[in-house]
Amino acid sequence: MASSSSPVPRPRSVIPVSITVHQKSRQLEIGWDDGALFSIPLELLRVYSPSAEVQGHGPGQETLQTGKREVGLLALEQVGNYAVKPVFDDGHESGLYTWPYLYDLGARQQQHWDDYLRRLQAAGADRDTPMPGKKQSSGGHGCGTEGGSCGSH
Repeated sequence: MASSSSPVPRPRSVIPVSITVHQKSRQLEIGWDDGALFSIPLELLRVYSPSAEVQGHGPGQETLQTGKREVGLLALEQVGNYAVKPVFDDGHESGLYTWPYLYDLGARQQQHWDDYLRRLQAAGADRDTPMPGKKQSSGGHGCGTEGGSCGSH
């Protein structure tokens, strides 16, 4: 049986052995148990947040994040033994970044940047374009759904 190859080999299980926030350079440095070491810009972490606010609730519902070049971290909270929850200084704090997701962001960083820049260009925006205002209903939470709560949080 032929096996398909992926562009980035995925470790069986990935576990960070070190996580360091570099506030001045706005980088999250993560060392992994397989020897990999990635420095991921906070901007990249923010625009690829796995939260519903950014990813939506299904394909085609993503919200393009702009104006995040200077985003910083207020806190980085560990969630169990599987993820971290960043608290960004723009108020965003709803994404849980699992170890495999963080590993992918680091290992395929250039692909993620290229895709982000392509989406910005297609939207006629750039990295410094301010986020448009969000419509929120009386019980809204910034998820981007119209007419009420998304019911997922």
